Amino acid sequence: MDFATFNGLYTLFLIIIFVALIAWAYSKKHKKNFDNIANSIFDDDQDSTKYAGEKSKHTGAKK
Repeated sequence: MDFATFNGLYTLFLIIIFVALIAWAYSKKHKKNFDNIANSIFDDDQDSTKYAGEKSKHTGAKK
């Protein structure tokens, strides 16, 4: 096997992997799971003022 054949097979392998990855990402089977992951950022209802005081305590600055 010469270098040109190896490069051709390697390129074909990468194209197959790329197409398989795109097909997996856009499959309808995984759509619900991906939507849940995308919307999970909106599910957490944390009060940001609760953590504001704690952050300034641990800065290491001496007063």
